Amino acid sequence: MIVLGIDTSCYTTSVAAADEAGVICSHRKLLPVQQGARGLRQSEAVFAHIKQLPDLYDQAMESLAGRPVDAVCVSASPRDDEASYMPVFLSGLSFARVAAASLKVPLLTTTHQRGHVRAALQDSGLRASDYLALHLSGGTTEVLHMRGDQLKLISGTRDLHAGQLIDRVGVALGLSFPAGPYLEKLAMNGEAHSLLPVSMEGLDCHFSGAEARVGQWIKEGKMPPEEIAAEVFSLVARTVLRLLTAAKEQTGVSDALITGGVASSQLLRDLLGEINRKRRLGLRLYFGQRQFAGDNAAGVALIGCDRMREEKA
Repeated sequence: MIVLGIDTSCYTTSVAAADEAGVICSHRKLLPVQQGARGLRQSEAVFAHIKQLPDLYDQAMESLAGRPVDAVCVSASPRDDEASYMPVFLSGLSFARVAAASLKVPLLTTTHQRGHVRAALQDSGLRASDYLALHLSGGTTEVLHMRGDQLKLISGTRDLHAGQLIDRVGVALGLSFPAGPYLEKLAMNGEAHSLLPVSMEGLDCHFSGAEARVGQWIKEGKMPPEEIAAEVFSLVARTVLRLLTAAKEQTGVSDALITGGVASSQLLRDLLGEINRKRRLGLRLYFGQRQFAGDNAAGVALIGCDRMREEKA
């Protein structure tokens, strides 16, 4: 049984295929963003997806080498909320409908967020069916309580997302968008002193104050870019652990799966593990493969496989 997965986010066009054994192939391409810009308008992103989807689809079909596809699964919206909507996902949904019709197979739908969680879960080592899932990206910073297939939002950010903070600081420092990998390289050569305080409001967090403070540092030109980058990653790690600790206290769940584009950072993973151990927070942190942490269709394809297997059972 093979399921083709399609995902069209604000950052990446991706097509993947999976079967009962796992991911067979994953093809993706970042959306083109001009130097100095902090992203694309939705109309620009939709146009880019329309241009990029056919080539990625062809690459996926070539990777399958003639093996038949049994279903197509697509992320039709950002998250489970009925009001959740972004035009970019209509690009993928429209293409998936045509693909499923031409292949004469069922069309399944899911959400971009569930795709992230499923992709991370695949090789994380997490076996519990009751766990916390932290979705950390340029468009989402949320802690979810997962019970089997049931999802409940626990907390998140009141303003900027973690990935937005990283991208905005990176672009302000002259780095390309998306800036995560470049800012991480800078941070590896810097040393953080927790100069950016964690800002919480109840179970939720804030990042806008940190952006303003970092902007002032850049304007003054008194702090090396490496130190600024290290402080940003330190803040994200400390904030993430505050969010997860609060969620643990509310739910009694200690297992936490970290996913989303920001979670692809090895530096962030190391910081989370180090702080968790030093402060004895009691969290059990799990990560999937770094290559599937960012926006991708692998998790979408795996969700399709899960659904097809359940239907046959």
